Amino acid sequence: MENSVTEALRMRRSIRRYKPEQISDEELKTVLEAGTWAPTGKGRQDPWIVAVQKPGLLERISRMNARLWGREGIDPFYGAPTYVLVFGSDPEVWRNSVCDGTLVLGNMMIAAHSIGLGSCWINRERELFATDEGRALMREMGLPDGLIGIGALALGYPDETPAQPKARKENYYRIIR
Repeated sequence: MENSVTEALRMRRSIRRYKPEQISDEELKTVLEAGTWAPTGKGRQDPWIVAVQKPGLLERISRMNARLWGREGIDPFYGAPTYVLVFGSDPEVWRNSVCDGTLVLGNMMIAAHSIGLGSCWINRERELFATDEGRALMREMGLPDGLIGIGALALGYPDETPAQPKARKENYYRIIR
């Protein structure tokens, strides 16, 4: 069965080079709204989504992430003009926190692709926002105490042609009747 959703799922690829121009407010809102419609355990809507477009803050987050990665001087966000950060409750408080936040990130990546934007999942947010500097940054962004970083997206207009999808491995799924 073919439809626009399954096509977007098949064709979305991580983008690792972005044009410098900022995405539109309408595009950003479309991506963020898609995140809010992700399923969450017990309908709790635990994740917190923060879009960052402020140049100085983008640089600061990039430097913090690169330092944790052990690759100072590179941009782990690939020059994207927008970062979308997702936070959730500590898993000891809400056990579905990471799963809920991951679904939010997945929804946003598919939505971004569907409107012609590129995205790439960025790691290390859990470690980044567990540092003193990271917790201070969360307070600066107006987030409540007790949250953890789950993941982030680099988001913008692609400045590369994504690779063709790889063939799916054999026996990826099974149907048992």
